[in-house]
Amino acid sequence: MVTRTGIDVVHEFWARVWQAQDWDAIDELVAEDFVLISGGDRVESRAAFKEWAKGFGAGFRDLTFEVVESFENHDGSRVCSLWRLTGRNNGAFGTEPDGQPVEMTGTAVWAVRDDGKLLSNQVERNAFEVYRKLTGGR
Repeated sequence: MVTRTGIDVVHEFWARVWQAQDWDAIDELVAEDFVLISGGDRVESRAAFKEWAKGFGAGFRDLTFEVVESFENHDGSRVCSLWRLTGRNNGAFGTEPDGQPVEMTGTAVWAVRDDGKLLSNQVERNAFEVYRKLTGGR
């Protein structure tokens, strides 16, 4: 049996969900009672998170997702991952879908269960700065 680290689990999530945009992979990778905390807002349950992810992803055309760096605690139950998203504006953050280039960076802190399911993610990103660029600094 191959032992997977918390980083392995998180990187699989990044690859399948955000890089391949396979929203159905969420059903396999995250716990049913998954909690996302994004910018202080809570999204509770795997189903609600899946809808959130689809909606967030729809805000970008030609989305690419890069893992910048990841590290974990001693037992892999907590993973911190820095990431970079690029693409073109397709209505991100309620803006006009004008095709402007978008670059966003963020930090995600994950909780990983013993069985390899993702239990929670607290993410912070430079959304305000991206929004200001898309709206001309308004």
